[in-house]
Amino acid sequence: MTGDERELKLEFGHEFLRVAAAAEYVGVSPQTLRRWDRDGRLPAVKRPGSSHRFYREADLEEFRLEYRRAQDASGKVSVFATANADIEANELLREPQREAHRAVREHFASSNEPGILQIPVGCGKTGIISTLPFGIAEGRVLVITPNLTIRKGVQDALDITSRECFWAKTRVLSDFTAGPWTAVLDGPAANVHDAIESDFVVTNVQQLASRADRWLPKFPQDFFDMILVDEGHHAPAESWQKVLRRFPHAKVVSLTATPFRADDKQMHGQLLYKFSFTKAMVQGYIKQIHSRNVAPAELYFTYSDDKSVKHTLDEVLELREEAWFRRGVALSPECNRHIVEASIQQCDAMRAQTGVKHQVIAAACSVDHARQVAALYEECGYDAAEIHSDMDEDEQEAVLERLRTGTLDCIVQVQMLGEGFDHPRLSVGAIFRPFRSLAPYIQFVGRVMRVVQQNKPEHPDNQGTVVSHVGLNNDGRWSEFRELDLEDQELIHGWVVGEDINLDPTEPTGEPHSRRFDGGMLVNDEILTSFIDQAYLDPSDDRVLEEMLAKEVAPGLKLGDIVLLDQLRAALLEQQAARAAYVPTAIPVSPQRRRQSARKRLNQRAGAVANRVLDELHLPRQGRQLVKLVKGPMAPNSQVVIRLLNKAISAEVNDDRGEASADDLERAYKKLDAIADEVRDDIAKKL
Repeated sequence: MTGDERELKLEFGHEFLRVAAAAEYVGVSPQTLRRWDRDGRLPAVKRPGSSHRFYREADLEEFRLEYRRAQDASGKVSVFATANADIEANELLREPQREAHRAVREHFASSNEPGILQIPVGCGKTGIISTLPFGIAEGRVLVITPNLTIRKGVQDALDITSRECFWAKTRVLSDFTAGPWTAVLDGPAANVHDAIESDFVVTNVQQLASRADRWLPKFPQDFFDMILVDEGHHAPAESWQKVLRRFPHAKVVSLTATPFRADDKQMHGQLLYKFSFTKAMVQGYIKQIHSRNVAPAELYFTYSDDKSVKHTLDEVLELREEAWFRRGVALSPECNRHIVEASIQQCDAMRAQTGVKHQVIAAACSVDHARQVAALYEECGYDAAEIHSDMDEDEQEAVLERLRTGTLDCIVQVQMLGEGFDHPRLSVGAIFRPFRSLAPYIQFVGRVMRVVQQNKPEHPDNQGTVVSHVGLNNDGRWSEFRELDLEDQELIHGWVVGEDINLDPTEPTGEPHSRRFDGGMLVNDEILTSFIDQAYLDPSDDRVLEEMLAKEVAPGLKLGDIVLLDQLRAALLEQQAARAAYVPTAIPVSPQRRRQSARKRLNQRAGAVANRVLDELHLPRQGRQLVKLVKGPMAPNSQVVIRLLNKAISAEVNDDRGEASADDLERAYKKLDAIADEVRDDIAKKL
């Protein structure tokens, strides 16, 4: 006891504790005590002439009560130990759900090291989360999700009052009188008592990380016996690690389809179980995926020196390693059009087979690029809409509702609709941007993996296709994707380097910045003669065939019992050849639709270019520095530049955009950056 502590005890007759000891006594951090002191919630005692803070034990009891109750509650017999859960012999569960439980149970019987489960999208990760604690956890379970979409799916599966309750649908449990009970930590409506009274606590990491002082100090270090991290490749991030460090003794299991990150950070833990993409396709848990790449015979580029160059396919395959070349392809209307046509033809072919209205999901470089891509789809007769983070929630929900109801043929997204988005009729993924790393590529491909018909691998509705352009070099990600499944660990080590290429018009700070459309070069023509097709289930790979032969086709009977490997290979090669016999054809576009689409694309592009002009002039969008340059009512800089730009565009198309031909509009579109440069220079002279 310090001198100050002794003097305070003599003066008041109570035990006093310094900040560190008081924090340990209550079970919170010293920073929390200091904040409570500052807010007047729990004032500290200060000796005159001393800077130290002290707390009476009696004053701390009120605050310690919540934590004591939590500790007491943690001592109750866990429902996970007493419930009669039917899991590892339950035929209503999928193979990875049964086998993952067995692997985790055996692991924690002899070790407390973190574990990793590698499970493809659509194979039942939510079911694994629902069943994993039974017979393994000895207390409460914390489930951490990366976003609200996934959290909603998990909480529905763990709610015994919901029709989506996983334990009821699969008959894992037959008696719910004692729970399991689930609490959701979501905003001010939840409190610590909800967690104390529950067996599962579900939350998203943003709730824990951004409001750590509210939640984490309220839970003793032993409050959770098990932590399940969905989409666990996020876990190395500091926000996730902050949560995991709070509960150092908990059994931690991460579930992911991609057990690596694109930022050179490895997932921490031992791989306990892996269910391959190949096996998932063979079993019919996910769609059989095919890759189709637009392969141009000739590609014409115009460079900044006005030199036009024709590149052959071989040259394209060599140049695509260059970022400037990939960007030119990504932003080229000619190349984009061929991706659009290929994806529409693939989608229409699937629709014709069964009558199911399959849909397209497209990945664009930026918001502006998404608008251009959506316009190309509409020009070809598909109802399309873009979705991105600049839209408010109501706008986003309206687009998603059109997708769900089938009134939308194509949704064009910019870094959205990733993890947790589940819409089985998305069967064609059109990629209009390059992916430099594998993880985001797999996450996008995962959007077209959900099956329409359960457990029917050969059903025509359970086929998915990824369409891109060879100039974008995404077929490199496709090869890596397959190699991952074939367990080439050396390649994995090489992939976890570098960030994904950033073609979005915002910096990580969220502040907008300008980008030229052409970057000094422009694809101005393309002659298309073929597609490059690749099936994920490659008949030339014995490992794929062996997986198929091992599939049970009847009780006690495997496919390999009735079909030889070479027979299976021959049949699959015949199917593949029939699929590959595909001649690309242009989708006819009426002159009117072509003109209307060209005008729409020009108008949309003009707004983005106007922002670029303001950035280069170092002028704020909402400022009034340019109001003197135009007649009419007061207007911010952004509107002034758009007026000036529209005037210049109108001059380019003979003064009336509404009466301009499609050729005039398309010519203005290609010259838009040059037109904008002239407007910028003219403004600079007048300022």
